[in-house]
Amino acid sequence: MNNKTAIVIPCLIPGLAVIRSLGRKGVPIIALHHQNSEMAQVSKYVRERICVPDLQTSEDAFISFLLDKGKDWKGSLLFPCGEFELVAISKHKHELQSAYVVAAPDWDLVEKVIVKKHTYQIAEKLGIPSPKTMVPNSIDDIERFKNDIDYPCLVKPCEAHKFYEVFGCKMFEVKNEDQLYTSFNRASDAGLEVMIQELIPGDDTCGVNYNSYFWEGSPVAEFTAEKVRIHPPKFGSPRVLLSKWIPEIIEPGRTLLKELGLSGFSCTEFKRDIRDGVYKFMEVNARTNLSGSLAVKCGINFPWIIYRHLMYNEIPPFGEQKMGIYWMDIVKDVTHLIMSRNIEHFTMRQYVKPYLKKKIYAIFSWKDPMPFIVLMRYIVTKAFTKVREGLRRHCKYLNPRKSK
Repeated sequence: MNNKTAIVIPCLIPGLAVIRSLGRKGVPIIALHHQNSEMAQVSKYVRERICVPDLQTSEDAFISFLLDKGKDWKGSLLFPCGEFELVAISKHKHELQSAYVVAAPDWDLVEKVIVKKHTYQIAEKLGIPSPKTMVPNSIDDIERFKNDIDYPCLVKPCEAHKFYEVFGCKMFEVKNEDQLYTSFNRASDAGLEVMIQELIPGDDTCGVNYNSYFWEGSPVAEFTAEKVRIHPPKFGSPRVLLSKWIPEIIEPGRTLLKELGLSGFSCTEFKRDIRDGVYKFMEVNARTNLSGSLAVKCGINFPWIIYRHLMYNEIPPFGEQKMGIYWMDIVKDVTHLIMSRNIEHFTMRQYVKPYLKKKIYAIFSWKDPMPFIVLMRYIVTKAFTKVREGLRRHCKYLNPRKSK
């Protein structure tokens, strides 16, 4: 089979899942990365790797690079695997389509998903259960809303990727009115729009994913999974996930995506409310997700489905979802075993259980070891640098005259 090239960016965990799943099918891979620490670029399946302008600071330069390379890479599949990349590529999709097949929806659709307040408005209109959400534009709005706010609640970004870049977390949990005003002002000072949202009670295992590939209003392939442990605890991303069929989220997921008119891959997240047992809609991401290799391991190869459909207008055969398989980011999971065990209250038996079952690791692979080696080398180097800087500061404190 003479497969056409796929261009994957960025080269982090979601990109690694795409690279490996397509690479095993014989697809030539070009890996675009912003930093040398992006581990997926060293996968054995990568034919060529190129460092490109950072989208967060040089979006125009990045798009110009892609357009300049269009003649050399004409007809290749452009596969964004990160939020910044999805936004930039979908915004410039019309220009890029002159050279590439673009695996991203049009910007008018992506914007509804990226700006979270739009999806909550649509979910509410459709009657899909979701957290009570308010969008303040000023302190005066908070004054008007405050009688309707129950604590603790959340201050969540309308654009999650921008918020995370500034604050290094997904949202703020606020426990009283003073914290609410402080959190709103912090986001406002950073030029970020936020929502005040009801906190849905339930531990980390209440979170679930509905992954799907939709086309023209109908699901082509579907996959569901349940979160086991997340990073950081309470409001983070999965570090252990379990393949599990969750029928309660299928219809609300389908209904929402059909109303959005979203064609392509998406990951729709829900959380089970322990007060009534109902799964509440949390968000939609219109790009490949962190745990993308789990669906592949379970027989639903989304990257291959996307590739064959967009490049050759065919849907490759796939079977039913295999259940009871774990996906694990062992670096984050082991780190939290050491640092957060007292916070999470998992027993050692609960921690060990996924390691004894059938599983796939986010990065580590005996058949493709270099991404894990590069990641560990980066972590060790970074840790060593911090220790060395700490010792240097300590020595200056003990010997102030010598440091002058």
